[in-house]
Amino acid sequence: MVALSIDDFYLGHAEREALGRRIHPLCATRGPPGTHEVSLACDVLDALRARQPTALPRFDKIADDRLPRTDWPVARGTDLTILEGWFLEVPAETLDALAAPLNALERDEDPDGTWRRWVNRSLGDDYTGLWERLDRMLFLQGPGFDIVPTWRWQQEQSLQAANPGRQAMTQPQVERFVQFFERVSRQAMRTLPGIADHTLRLDAQRRVLDAW
Repeated sequence: MVALSIDDFYLGHAEREALGRRIHPLCATRGPPGTHEVSLACDVLDALRARQPTALPRFDKIADDRLPRTDWPVARGTDLTILEGWFLEVPAETLDALAAPLNALERDEDPDGTWRRWVNRSLGDDYTGLWERLDRMLFLQGPGFDIVPTWRWQQEQSLQAANPGRQAMTQPQVERFVQFFERVSRQAMRTLPGIADHTLRLDAQRRVLDAW
């Protein structure tokens, strides 16, 4: 079995900086749709399905860059692949839904909606081939977006504990960071119960509330 995350396929720092110069400064921040190398994800899934020896990309979140290929682990003879991701198969919103800013980040740093329209277009257009490679979908449904800053801060604390000699994000940085994900996360919560093959509700402590 191989477990992958959509995070493993982030574009490198330099590539996202180029997007930030060409499209909008917010495009340089990893995470939202548009900041992944989708073709690489498709190639990796295809190779795993064919049970070929496959190098698995890895992303260093503290360095905010992809690890060099020489540091990627190699999977061989894979019989099951799990791809984890917070926006798998989420549909794009309508343009009308993008008109009003959703949070302070959109209000203050994307007042004309250029960035959120780019994210939405990327979500609708760029990931179709990847979604087509997913045979089954399980949606783990949290209690709402309000818990996301807490959960994301817990994740950052774990990352910091595992890397004591390096500096992860501070809590204020995490609180700003999750605003990049709020719009698509709320769209996921609205739509994925009707798209996924199975949905399991979680409480605020990540305990499963439903029987399988």
